[in-house]
Amino acid sequence: MESNPKVPYVVGSKSPTAVAINCASKAGEWIKSKLGGYGELGTKLSSRDLVTDVDKGAEAMIRKLILTHFPDHSILGEEGVAPGAAASAAALAAASEAEYLWIVDPIDGTTNFVHGFPFFCVSIALAYRGEVTVGVIYDPMRDELFLAEKGKGAYMHGQKCKVSAESVLSDSVVAVGFNPDREFALPTNMRGLNALSGEVRSLRAAGSAALHLAYVAAGRLSGYYEVGLNAWDVAAGALIVAESGGIVTDTVGNPYDIGVRHLAASNGKIHNELLGVLKSADATGM
Repeated sequence: MESNPKVPYVVGSKSPTAVAINCASKAGEWIKSKLGGYGELGTKLSSRDLVTDVDKGAEAMIRKLILTHFPDHSILGEEGVAPGAAASAAALAAASEAEYLWIVDPIDGTTNFVHGFPFFCVSIALAYRGEVTVGVIYDPMRDELFLAEKGKGAYMHGQKCKVSAESVLSDSVVAVGFNPDREFALPTNMRGLNALSGEVRSLRAAGSAALHLAYVAAGRLSGYYEVGLNAWDVAAGALIVAESGGIVTDTVGNPYDIGVRHLAASNGKIHNELLGVLKSADATGM
């Protein structure tokens, strides 16, 4: 679907995409209203893996709204899954037979939310028979909503997203993540970070996988890499990047699917170079 840059992208009012936008917007505004005022703070995988009553409340709100419109659809939400890679994989496997599966992260960047650092978002994706067809990421602090439908491009507030033009790592700004899994994912990511630091123009680590991916799609970042992610962290963002002209794979170059946990995303032009650095540094997580 080609768009005239002067004509806003229009979504049908009763479509799954419209429901995803409505869910993300309403949850995001409620989350923003709770900034600095959450009532309950807990931990999951480690003392660095935080969850609040606001995460749980936002997911409940999103579930209710989705099921109001699509009562026969299945939902995989972060707050309904026990912490850890094994539990995440088991939950995804159990849900993977669903014809329509919504994949929800009510707050991607909970640690940022808890500390008042304004870089967090709502991430909602819809997969049809295992393939992501709709992705929405909403940043309530900037009121920026990123949207993609498979085969129809990606948009931010109706204007088409386009990845950046950098063709080499040395000209690129690349995001990385600090995973709460201190036994495997964090040491692996640190090897990747150290290796990339000498190859790129600059590194960023802002604490939200979904927003990192949205920024790759919008051309604000040249790429993003992290080991140890979950389906709800990246399902929406992976589609948004792909529909913006970028590439999303696992860290050894296999095509993205909703089971990928070790992720590399880029504008496409630097992708092979990015993967090569990760391989040389033994930082793929594979």
